[in-house]
Amino acid sequence: MPDTPPPPVAAHPLLILLLDVGLLLGLAFLLGRAATRIGMPAVVGELSVGIVLGPSLLQNVLPDLSNWLFPPNPEQMHLLDATGQFGALMLVALTGVSIDTALLRRRMGTAAGVSTAGLVIPLALGIAAGTQLPTSYFGEGVDRPVFALFLGVAMCVSALPVIAKTLHDLRMMHRNVGQLTLIAGTADDAFGWLMLSVVAAMATVGVKLSNVGLSVLYLVLIAAFAATVGRPLTRFLYRFTERSQDTGGTSALTVILIFLAAAGTQAMGFEAVLGAFVAGILIGSASGVTPSRLAPLRLLVMSVFAPLFFAIAGLRMDLTLLGEPEVLLVAVLVLALAIVGKFAGAYIGARLCRLNRWEAIALGAGMNARGVIEVIVAMVGLRLGVLNTRTYTIIVLVAIVTSLMAPPILKWAVRHIEYTAEEEARRNAQAAYDAVPTGQST
Repeated sequence: MPDTPPPPVAAHPLLILLLDVGLLLGLAFLLGRAATRIGMPAVVGELSVGIVLGPSLLQNVLPDLSNWLFPPNPEQMHLLDATGQFGALMLVALTGVSIDTALLRRRMGTAAGVSTAGLVIPLALGIAAGTQLPTSYFGEGVDRPVFALFLGVAMCVSALPVIAKTLHDLRMMHRNVGQLTLIAGTADDAFGWLMLSVVAAMATVGVKLSNVGLSVLYLVLIAAFAATVGRPLTRFLYRFTERSQDTGGTSALTVILIFLAAAGTQAMGFEAVLGAFVAGILIGSASGVTPSRLAPLRLLVMSVFAPLFFAIAGLRMDLTLLGEPEVLLVAVLVLALAIVGKFAGAYIGARLCRLNRWEAIALGAGMNARGVIEVIVAMVGLRLGVLNTRTYTIIVLVAIVTSLMAPPILKWAVRHIEYTAEEEARRNAQAAYDAVPTGQST
């Protein structure tokens, strides 16, 4: 007899999921608008939603309501996580669409310099801090070298989704410094996920040179495929959707390519967002894509899926542990090292690449945003047993504070940077992605 197919989602978990999504999205809209009213990007308010509804606040004030809305079982949380992950992938991919590949080729040396310095300095500071912290901050049975390396990795990553949303909210995606921040942030993330895979191996089966070499080989293959096969293949596929009057085919093909690319990098051991970003770059550089045909998809992602993703990200944060004086002291120290290390690294790298002072400050501020990528890294550390609840909370604090700090500093610095004709042309080109074609609904 054939196997019985798995049952669909039960009625009650589905009800809870629908209520959670509606509540999170509604509050993200309200707090996002409130943030813009006080001169902050909407992402600041959206990131605060999870803190309000999660264990940091609601769980302490109304625990029964909190447990009913967000049941403490993995299956229910996984449903919500999967929903939010769609938003992360689409946001990162549409950011890739906005990348100026001509600028990328021309300023690759500058981006590499900023990225390298922005990685080495915070990585070294994180490892140094890890060698000095008491063992009470380690996961059970974890060796100090593994913990120190993990803390270094957590310090050196950037948050591409948060950087992208911040630049979009501040209308800086077309600026040269915004483009360089995205490119350098991508390199940081790729290195971060590579190092995270090394630490994960050390914490479980031990590191093997063959595993590290395989990860590096995969990165080379991803770049080679995108440069040789990916671009002409993407252009060829979009020729079919461009023939139709309806923009639905273009949107559907875009989502398909993003998800397949994300699945590819996930299968290689990297994060899915890396594949989504590469897919976005290929879509944006494919001359067969009419920008205005992607406007309906962009509107949906920016107004629904991205805010929902940021709201969900905060639900695992528990800031009440910072009430312990010792934990708070260590948190302040780690936070200071994280901020100074990342900012100094990006600033020094930018100055060595002959960027001016204001461009270097803007890059330092943008690269400092750790956001949900830091939260994901912390969750991996908790799952592997490298971190305990104390260190998890500290790393999450770094993610929140750096994401809140980045927008005002970035906005202040960019005001002092000369606006160029190249940036105006890029702004006009990107504006086409937000222009809905006549006769098409959003």
